[in-house]
Amino acid sequence: MTLISVNHEHRVMPLVDRILRVDLSAERTTSSEIPERWLEDYVGGKGVGARYLYDELEPGTDPEAPANILLFMVGPLTGYTPGEQRYAAITKSPLTGAFLDSYGGGTFPGRLAGSLGDHLGILITGRADEPVVLSVTDGEATLEPAADLWGCDAVATCGRFPDSAVACIGPAGENGVRYATIASDGGDHHAGRGGAGTVMGAKNLKAVVAHGAAPNELADLRDRYGEAFAESDAGRWLAASDTLETVDFANEVGVLPTRGWQEGQFEGTEDIGIERVRERAHGRERPDDLVPGGFRVDSDEGESVPRGATPIVLGAGLGIDDFDAVATLGAVCDRLAMDVITAGNAIAWAVRASQEGVIDRDLSFGDEAVARTLIDEIVTQSTPLGETLTNGVEAAVERFGGEDLIPTVKGMELSSYDPRGAETMALAYATSDRGGCHRRARPVELEAVGDVPDRNSRADAVIAEQNRRAVLWSLIVDDFLADVFETDHGAEWLAAVGYDLESAALEQVGERIWTLVRLFNLREGFTRADDELPATLTEPLGDDSSEGPAIDRATFDALLERYYASREWDRQGRPTRALLRRLDLAAVVDEATPVSN
Repeated sequence: MTLISVNHEHRVMPLVDRILRVDLSAERTTSSEIPERWLEDYVGGKGVGARYLYDELEPGTDPEAPANILLFMVGPLTGYTPGEQRYAAITKSPLTGAFLDSYGGGTFPGRLAGSLGDHLGILITGRADEPVVLSVTDGEATLEPAADLWGCDAVATCGRFPDSAVACIGPAGENGVRYATIASDGGDHHAGRGGAGTVMGAKNLKAVVAHGAAPNELADLRDRYGEAFAESDAGRWLAASDTLETVDFANEVGVLPTRGWQEGQFEGTEDIGIERVRERAHGRERPDDLVPGGFRVDSDEGESVPRGATPIVLGAGLGIDDFDAVATLGAVCDRLAMDVITAGNAIAWAVRASQEGVIDRDLSFGDEAVARTLIDEIVTQSTPLGETLTNGVEAAVERFGGEDLIPTVKGMELSSYDPRGAETMALAYATSDRGGCHRRARPVELEAVGDVPDRNSRADAVIAEQNRRAVLWSLIVDDFLADVFETDHGAEWLAAVGYDLESAALEQVGERIWTLVRLFNLREGFTRADDELPATLTEPLGDDSSEGPAIDRATFDALLERYYASREWDRQGRPTRALLRRLDLAAVVDEATPVSN
């Protein structure tokens, strides 16, 4: 079996097998072929991007140095599948120092795919002397001056290109906030976590502008899968509530991070949850007729499209029960192009540190003005606290103390669910390849309502979901469509665009990609210690410290050991040589990467 065994007479689209290279320092763009074996082994998106990052990035590179690599990747299915389209921003994270893949939606991904011609993505290195825009059309890229855009927020920047699709940074990325996002559609969509926007800012790259039209082939297949998705549990949930019902779900099952991770339920949920959003919304985004997008609401900062993280982190997490205040805080972060999850957790850390006497500030939960002030201090770095919070919670702990206040994994703040109420979710957080991310695997949605594998199967359940999402993010397919792709992992779609790869092979593709990213992180100095959960999660959750749920360290360690064994990693979390041979990675791994014999 080979992936690129193509019957050209029956191809619907041209073969996409090149990478567009942009050297900002030399002001030069070139095009090169992607090795055919890479397309077979990694498909596109996350997988091919990870291979480029592992092969071409020097270990120990400063994420904000010109030598860091930033990739804008699509997959062979970007623009064709139903629902929200996605692109991947792949780089070494300024926030964590680990591998980073962050995904943005909206109009940009499809139009980027339509602008790239026979390219799967753009690989960017160097640093421009002055701010620039990278303009992409018909498979070619040009650099244009953008000094007049520097300082503009996401709304203003996108507004300067009304006939094109834009992925840009705002003031957060320009000022080096280590969790700056890449924003599209005026801040409605973001490649959000880990600081891909920070890397753009360090490179003096204000925006990538796609001028082409999104692909429109395969309508029959798209409609069939769209109808199947609309009838699925995930489809009905998104159609009814988008991701905003997450706050109500998490509150109901007691895993809603509240007032800086001190409680699992928030008494003000009904004031910031889905019913209040429906009351205030004046419309929905519409990626297509079968899969509606997010709710549009008005705020003091203008129209915005809040996602589930907004009421969780900026609402319950900060003890704010006023919907208008939460929507406004979210819109502020969106315009600045700053990750709401890390920003909210950084503010929560500051409030808790104030209450614990760690810092000399009078801060309190439930106060929108406190949050607005701290956001401004972070972006402008106008105070010692703001300057420190620019670098995330772990940087604040290193400078001031207060290490057991807000949980992080691999330097990334946890997001939507408190794992003290869901043991398998704790494992998913701990083993996430980019840090405290709830999207690599979401077993909490089953575990919290009692539908959970037995203890011996929990590690395997997390592994299976991590591998499956690695495949979807390489195709690239919106992971909310996972259920309708579960049967064959996308093999039918790949066949429709001219590729030959069966479901079993795609399962191994997911495992190979996950292992390759593990190798990258090991080479950057990550160890088993970085897969541990923070001590704060071993403390009981809730007001009654004698009865609330907590992570039992011994139980978790046993679960992590089982995870490693199932992954064919040693007890230090290093892939074995036998695994590397099975996954055809033995010739890929370099001498600087720790592996197990």
